[in-house]
Amino acid sequence: MTRRCENLVYPDLSYKVLGIAYSVHNKLGGGLREKTYENALGQAFDSEKISYRRQVNFPIKYGGVKVGDRYVDFHVENKVILELKSGERFGKDNLKQVCEYLKTNNLKLAIIINFGSERVHAKRVVNLDKPN
Repeated sequence: MTRRCENLVYPDLSYKVLGIAYSVHNKLGGGLREKTYENALGQAFDSEKISYRRQVNFPIKYGGVKVGDRYVDFHVENKVILELKSGERFGKDNLKQVCEYLKTNNLKLAIIINFGSERVHAKRVVNLDKPN
């Protein structure tokens, strides 16, 4: 039995996104290219009427001037960054990457999903600097 934490960030949306990810993995299996999972998730989000943008450019600004670019795999419901991986495991660099996305765009939640093995591995990353 799964219990939801009262202070979980965007619980309904994040559970729905993770459920879709598990469904995609169940149908396709693990170890395919990241782009394949991205396409499948896009189709699934469309079927579930979940709004999203793919390969979103989030510019990095310094003093109001653009100094760099970052691209996220999905920005779901204008709330959650979804970053896809298709490797053996998450690394520090993956966590650092999504923390940077959250911080530079003043967002609260990112989910990293790794489709690279026999089962889906997901990690929620919360920007503690952004108030609820």
